[in-house]
Amino acid sequence: MDNPRGAERFNEERATYTVASAQPDLEAGIAAIRETVKTLKPVPGVYRMLDARGDVLYVGKARALKNRVANYTQVQGLTNRLQRMVSQCRSMEIVTTNSEAEALLLEAQLVKRFRPPFNVHLRDDKSFPFILLRAEHDFPRIMKHRGARKAKGNYYGPFASAGSVNTTINALQKLFLLRSCTDSFFSRRDRPCLLYQIKRCSAPCVGRISEEDYAALVDQAKDFLSGKSSAVQADLERQMAEAAENLDFETAAILRDRLRAATFIQGSQAINAQGVGDADVFALAAKGGQVGIQAFFIRGGQNWGHRAFFPTHTKDVEEDQVLSDVLLQFYEEVPPPPTVLVDRELPESELVEAALSELAGKKVSVSVPQRGERRKLMEQASRNAVEALDRRLAEKGTKAKILREMAEFLELDGPPERIEIYDNSHIQGAKAVGAMVVAGPEGFLKNQYRKFNIREAQTNDDFGMMREVMRRRFRALAEIPPKNGEGDHAPHGGEDSQLGKSPPSSATPPPPPRNGEDHRSTWPDLVLIDGGKGQMSSVRDTLEEMGIEDVPLIAIAKGPHHGREGREVFHFPDGREKTLPTNSPLLFYLQNLRDEVHRYVIGAHRAKRSRAISASPLDEIPGIGPARKRALLLHFGTASKVRAAALEDLQRAPGVSDAVARKIYDFYHAGG
Repeated sequence: MDNPRGAERFNEERATYTVASAQPDLEAGIAAIRETVKTLKPVPGVYRMLDARGDVLYVGKARALKNRVANYTQVQGLTNRLQRMVSQCRSMEIVTTNSEAEALLLEAQLVKRFRPPFNVHLRDDKSFPFILLRAEHDFPRIMKHRGARKAKGNYYGPFASAGSVNTTINALQKLFLLRSCTDSFFSRRDRPCLLYQIKRCSAPCVGRISEEDYAALVDQAKDFLSGKSSAVQADLERQMAEAAENLDFETAAILRDRLRAATFIQGSQAINAQGVGDADVFALAAKGGQVGIQAFFIRGGQNWGHRAFFPTHTKDVEEDQVLSDVLLQFYEEVPPPPTVLVDRELPESELVEAALSELAGKKVSVSVPQRGERRKLMEQASRNAVEALDRRLAEKGTKAKILREMAEFLELDGPPERIEIYDNSHIQGAKAVGAMVVAGPEGFLKNQYRKFNIREAQTNDDFGMMREVMRRRFRALAEIPPKNGEGDHAPHGGEDSQLGKSPPSSATPPPPPRNGEDHRSTWPDLVLIDGGKGQMSSVRDTLEEMGIEDVPLIAIAKGPHHGREGREVFHFPDGREKTLPTNSPLLFYLQNLRDEVHRYVIGAHRAKRSRAISASPLDEIPGIGPARKRALLLHFGTASKVRAAALEDLQRAPGVSDAVARKIYDFYHAGG
């Protein structure tokens, strides 16, 4: 049922696309909705509208499902956008809930999961970082944390970026001398590490501080992160004065440095949020058909950063409804604070409060500040929202100009909407990996990156590797059967995954559009290859063999001195070469595309090497899990000794039954 997450531009188009040969049937949509209404009751829940292929068009919630869904059959009262949605609807799915607040939360969850074309989307692929003080050790560790909050301890956040977390943790280490090392590193130390020497750790690993004194530092850190920074600073100032009076100048100097770290953290709070406590601030700006939302994260009266969001699919949706939808989707990933400040009244604000309170497990208030510090904070957020949106629109204009220049320079039919960039990486042919990254007008489409494990190309054959990648990438689009036993693509999202099917020419009739998406939505407008003439020839010849002739190809090679002077050479399929001025914005953009695929393929290659290095010959034995592998290695010492062991020796190994011992012995001695 999951809706494939294609390029965002195609999701946006799906809401307005119509096919000339088969206009959407409004009556068929109304009939499908009426059929669903017959089985509904006036209870709270969530409904999903599905198209003819079963893809989700829209997710909505209702206090009374029967009444809400029946409204869609009164098409005269619907906007053009909703009429288009109804015309594409062919079936519905219903989930009832215990309350309307629960339905609101489920709606936000399903929107993030299915990304329907008629719902507002909060586009943000990055999870928010937190600071975590772990509580599973006698000497708790301070660390950056992303993702599910499963570890025991105290979480502080969200922070707007990893950079702001790293800066804060560095200052906190100077201030409270808490360890940041892993537990395994901690347990192996017999002398202090460098962090102790540079006064960023108190070295509890080697007993330079007692457990009680370290616990006192942890309590101070908790107070500081919870907003009691003034009390912590006052205590440090008192201790420094006492040390100076006692002529203990070394201790006084250490306390002075810690106070400077506290002052640095306080000074980095560019927003005055005193008296606000724990709150998130959201302000919306709209211009030129675009919506921007600025968020400030305030914890304990301290500014922990800000981030701008640019939701999509906002056309014909009221601004207050956009803000409400964004809030619900945002707090699917982040725990709500006690106070959420917004710049306008939200529709069903009490319901939003109830839903956020249910998420947080405590009372959450959503309000529009009218006066005082909170009002000043909101005005600042509103200014930032307008400025962020202006920058966004300016960047889009600049990007559009660059893409127009690219089309002219590379002799394309028009500005490319989908650019695919390819590279491969290996060490003397070993652990070879190919990679594809995708870029569009909105930037890199990271959910469409792909890597390819090289299976056939010979050692050190860069050209053969590129040919193999091209065959496997374009085979699905061109509907060409596998060559030389190449396996089918894995499911979407995995390695070597299929990106869709799009015939290369009009000779083959296209499949029906999917939710209004053009059948060539995954067909690239430009293929960039990291390489020179050889790579270009390999790719060109491979695609010609497959009968593909309408894909623009360009190879980008480093010029003299390996590109240090920015003299990249662009190779065309017909053998021509071009260069760009060293200060050209288009050159910088193309270099950025090349560097991104290089970064991605190097990372994939290193990960493959790391897996190979950490692999054990025992991994090959079916039915032998991690626990038994550890037991065997601890008992025998090495995997080679396990291989050479007699059956009786294997049976004496701890945790190894007679049946398992026989399986291991037979695996290594089959046929012997």
